[in-house]
This record gives sequence, C-alpha cells and structure tokens, in this order.
Amino acid sequence: MKLICPKSELQKSVGIVIKAVPGKTTMPILECILLDASTNDIKFTSNDMELGIETRVQGTVLEKGMIALDAKIFSEIVRKLPDSDVTIETDEKLNTTITCEKAKFNIPGKSGEDFSYLPLIEKTDCIRVSQFTLKEIIRQTIFSIAVNENNKLMTGELFQIENNMLRVISLDGHRISIRKIPLKEECKDRKVVVPGKTLSEISKILSGELEDMVEIYLSANHILFEFDDTKVVSRLIEGEYFKIDQMLSSDYDTKLSVNKKEFLNCIDRATLLVREGDKKPIVIDIRDNKMELKIDSSMGSMNEEIDIEKEGKDILIGFNPKFLIDALKVIDDENIHMYLMNPKAPCFIRDDEETYTYLILPVNISQNQAR
Repeated sequence: MKLICPKSELQKSVGIVIKAVPGKTTMPILECILLDASTNDIKFTSNDMELGIETRVQGTVLEKGMIALDAKIFSEIVRKLPDSDVTIETDEKLNTTITCEKAKFNIPGKSGEDFSYLPLIEKTDCIRVSQFTLKEIIRQTIFSIAVNENNKLMTGELFQIENNMLRVISLDGHRISIRKIPLKEECKDRKVVVPGKTLSEISKILSGELEDMVEIYLSANHILFEFDDTKVVSRLIEGEYFKIDQMLSSDYDTKLSVNKKEFLNCIDRATLLVREGDKKPIVIDIRDNKMELKIDSSMGSMNEEIDIEKEGKDILIGFNPKFLIDALKVIDDENIHMYLMNPKAPCFIRDDEETYTYLILPVNISQNQAR
C-alpha cells in the first residue's frame, strides 16, 4: 500500500477516529486505526466494539492496500510532522514507512484483515437535523446523564420520535433534562437510548454549522450518524427507558419569572463559599415579588435579593446550586419561568412552548439554614 496525504488532512482525520480507540482492551487490534486504501478512496476506521468511527481522507492512492497502525504512535507521529505532504508506504511484512520532507519513521503494522469492521446499518427512515441542532441539543442535555451508574439506562439519553418531533431526554436521579425539536421530514415513531459517551464524542466532531446536515439511521441495536465525510456507529443501550411523562406535572402553587442572567450570576457568586464536594444547598426564599438567595458554609455566608414576578404562594426551598447552574447555563432565554409546588416537590424550569423542560429535585434544608 502507498498513499500521499497533506499533513493537515491526516491530522484532522486521525483526530476524528481516535475518539473510538479504547483506552484498555484485551484485543490489541482495537488499539489500532485501520488505514484502508483498498479502493481509490482512503478511509480511516476505529472501533471499540461499542462505538465505531469511519472517516474519508483527502489524498491520493498510489498502491492499493490496507494496514492497521497503533493509534497512539501514529497520531503522535502525524501531529509532530512538518506541514507538508506525507507518504505512507507498507511492505509485504506490514512494516510501515511514514515520510514527510526529511523526516522518516518506520513502525510495525498489523494486518488490516484482522480489524473489526463497523456493523452495516440499513439506511431506511432517515432522521435529518442540522449539525448545529444536534450539537446544541447534546450540550443542553448531556450534563444530566449519570456517570458510572449501576443503572445503564441512566448513562444514555433517550431519543424519542413522536408525531414528527424529536425529544431528547437525560436524567441522573436528581434531575431531568428534556429538549424538543420539530423534524422537517416525516419520520416513523421510534424510541432508542444512545450512550452518553457516543453523544459527547460526536459533539466534539460536529462542525456545528446550520447548513451542514446530519443523517441519523436506526437499526434494532445500533444508531448511525452520517455527516461530512464521517460515519459514527454506536451500539444502543438495551432496556425500557423510564416513564418520564408520569414525572412531569403541570400543577404548581408558585410560578415565578426571573431574569436568567441575574439569577445565574447570583448562584455563581454564592458558590464561591462552597468547597468542591461540599453538599451545601442554596436556600431560596420567595416572598411577594422578591427572591432572596442564601448560602451558609464553614467559609462564610452570603445573601442577595433579586426582583421577580410571582404568581401564587410564598415558598422557602433549597437546591444543590450546581444543578441550577447546569440548567441555567444552557437556556438561551432572557427570562425564565420556574414552577414550584412545595419544598419537597421538584421544581420545573420550562418555556411556554415546552421546547425545553428542566426538572430539579430540591434538597432538604434544616431549620437553622432556613433562618
């Protein structure tokens, strides 16, 4: 095999596929990137058996063939080569020579035949969204998936298509994030749970442009994302997702409207007095058209008042400040609506059209914190 590619192209393509190279594996071949030039196209592939990525590389094939190269070494070599054309050549013993200007590396390769190919997914029922939309919807929900949770479903996000609406949901037992977007083309109703790791890796590769599209295809066990010159295939998480709609209530005793930026900055200031890992709640005292935020920790105390518009009862309630900050950071509206029932019931932050809903469970506050 012999091929020539510009260094910038190689670096971009290696940067994309290295995201699916496993950190630890019992199968050494999976620690490699497959360079496939068996046709006139050059493709790089990586696969950790849960997530697989294939991307097309701009370059010239001089001799057809394929080789699997250690991902870590190959990516480091490419990164440090001069900005010029790179020639990659292999011999029959799988020894690989990488040449760029006066730099020349020789590294051993493995047979491309041993590499695990990506599963083939039948391309029926395409879901099309812009790269911008997908990147945004991941950013606006990914923070509330559970990390290393015993319940595997909590480590993924529900993608639900119903009546030509895509609803993306994540939860971690303390909060729920929901985003809803209309689909331009007709799609069959489906429900799948996509691993959080897959979504966060895709989000890093997406350009985020409005005019660039992503095509999404589903099979029984896999999801395929196709965009630009890249395909990302991931296993789905099996099992029935939580019945979210039973947890969402439209009842409330208190509704308030508050300037998002002011509210966020105020909570941010209060967390200056909370050490990492400290579980100090922020206490919110809502009376008349004022909201007082208080925090009291071993490092000191702080309180601040914000003007609000309120309907309904006064309420005193405590929250983990991080959960409020996470949700507020990803809401673009100038003013937000919060719906509260009582100090033990979840708080809902949602817009009138319900394009987003954030549910946050309150924290019990002791009497002395409430003073």
